[in-house]
Amino acid sequence: MARLVHCSLMIATMFAAVAIAVSIPQHAHSADCVNKGRFSTWLKDFKRQARAEGVSERTISRALNGITLDRKIIRRDRRQGFFAQSFGTFSKRLATNNRIKTGRRKIEKRRAIFEQAEREYGVPPEVITAFWALESDFGVGMGKYSILRALATLAYDCRRKELFTGELIYALKILDKGWVKPDDMIGSWAGEMGQTQFLPKHYLEHAVDYDGNGTRNLFRSDADIIGTTAAFIKHLGWRPGEPWLQEVRVPSNLDWEKSDLEIKLPRSQWSQWGVTDARGRALPADDLPASLVLPMGRKGPAFLAYPNFNIYLQWNHSLSYCITAAYLATRIGRSGGPMQGRNRDIPVLSLNEAKELQRLLQRRGFDVGKIDGIIGSKTRAAVKAMQIKYGLPADSYPTPRLLRHMRGRYRRAT
Repeated sequence: MARLVHCSLMIATMFAAVAIAVSIPQHAHSADCVNKGRFSTWLKDFKRQARAEGVSERTISRALNGITLDRKIIRRDRRQGFFAQSFGTFSKRLATNNRIKTGRRKIEKRRAIFEQAEREYGVPPEVITAFWALESDFGVGMGKYSILRALATLAYDCRRKELFTGELIYALKILDKGWVKPDDMIGSWAGEMGQTQFLPKHYLEHAVDYDGNGTRNLFRSDADIIGTTAAFIKHLGWRPGEPWLQEVRVPSNLDWEKSDLEIKLPRSQWSQWGVTDARGRALPADDLPASLVLPMGRKGPAFLAYPNFNIYLQWNHSLSYCITAAYLATRIGRSGGPMQGRNRDIPVLSLNEAKELQRLLQRRGFDVGKIDGIIGSKTRAAVKAMQIKYGLPADSYPTPRLLRHMRGRYRRAT
């Protein structure tokens, strides 16, 4: 049991740095950028900036006096790779039966608060609870870093200094309001705060006092966590009363080019093409727009993503994370069963092979973003284009077969 708990904490800690933060335009410099100037000089200049932003001298002193640079955080920021895992591996590790059971128990324990939040914001308890489970295992895995030291380190670092300078200012303003104390600010190495891992800006702008005690504490108050998470999800555009993700079965003769988050068709059209729910039952023949998503290609699990799935994509840019979080919510809420197709023998590119594919796509003129082995939306779009070119099933899933085609064409071209 101790080993299982350790693994859960380790995974939760890895998640702590990748949640809402990646949804913000980061304007990042290269991971190879070089820092210039002493940290102490930067800190002195930053304190002047904080004063100009209206932060009190008392808060500046309490939060920043004696703070030092943490080079481990800089190294970690420049080598993120958690989302390079395949969807099958990723979802198995995160959408666990233990999290399903714990989420249901949490809803039962705090039912009145969840019901209040749903009435006020329209967000179902299972949606809130799934994020809560993935981000910190309900507070068990919030992280062990000083958030203030982490933010100061990242604000000094050349890669994303503008982003984190702002976040450090927001963190100081939270302290100024007296919602938490500096010693309470323990969390992820990337500065996310509380049990649903909000960056300071989101904490400051969206936190609500849901327990009525005059503060907004996302570290310890279940009520504040539930109310704030619901408020933020509503802010992102949640549509009350609508689904977010549904596992489905697809016919083998489907036009795979239609499987794309950018292609939104009425649910009645998917039904007409033979798409059914996971049990083989007909879908409602209505006009609710939906996209077909195949995270492991046409042979793996299949999902219809509805407009509310966009909220997941704003919370996190990783498709694996978004599907996992949305699927976990359906399981907690008992509207979905065990995932089908995840355990099939589906070829998966290694990290190095995925990077090689991205480089080859880049040489063909595609913008795949950073060469990191993470198959994001840009890489998937490029994969689909090359699948169409080579006459392969265009399901946007990168396979060894596609990589062999790309290698052969590149060698002949050179």
